[in-house]
Amino acid sequence: MKALVDSARVRTTISIQQISPPDHMPKTSARSKSSRKSPKSAKKSVRRPSKSSKSSKSNKSSKQESPLALLFPDLDAEISTTRRMLERVPNGNEDWRPHPRSRTLGDLSTHVAQLPGFGIMMLTTDEYDGLAGRRPEPKLSSSAERLKVFDQLSAQMKGILQQLTWDRARSNWTLRLGDKIVFQGPRTTILRTVFVTHSAHHRAQLGVYLRMLETPVPWSYGRSADEEPSRMA
Repeated sequence: MKALVDSARVRTTISIQQISPPDHMPKTSARSKSSRKSPKSAKKSVRRPSKSSKSSKSNKSSKQESPLALLFPDLDAEISTTRRMLERVPNGNEDWRPHPRSRTLGDLSTHVAQLPGFGIMMLTTDEYDGLAGRRPEPKLSSSAERLKVFDQLSAQMKGILQQLTWDRARSNWTLRLGDKIVFQGPRTTILRTVFVTHSAHHRAQLGVYLRMLETPVPWSYGRSADEEPSRMA
């Protein structure tokens, strides 16, 4: 029965298609034809994001994923904290030391001010030989001189980091003593140890020196006994 019904429907459809419309029936306008688009054509008309918008998103993403952004998001904060400590070093106490085996205040604060230079060396060379000859370190005898050197070196180091590629960041850096390799590893891993962590270590020492010299100790990762962080004050 179902087969007969289907057959009848087919014949009816054929017969209807064979009948031409009467002359008085208006022809379908171009507008009505264009409005009867198939679902496929409708899908094709959907606007897609332009290539320029895609490229701008990818450029923004690649900028966020630079070595500086991902590996050193705390760089500015660390530099600012070190600078606050150097600002407090009192002049006229260059030879003072808390213990005979400790560095003098002048030596310690000068070393802290020059630490960004170690970072520059690791970013621009592939190794350092501690037994090779090197230039004599400048004698800095005031807080103003140390701050000037620190600011210059920090700005230079940050500028190099901003241009650092991932290939360069992952490449090895080596510290050697002649033929003996002291340590070797990814450049940015060693940079964090020798600059960021090293600076924090010596900042803590400077904080003790300042306390013993009755000089207010600035805040670092949180409040000190003398000062509240600026964002909390």
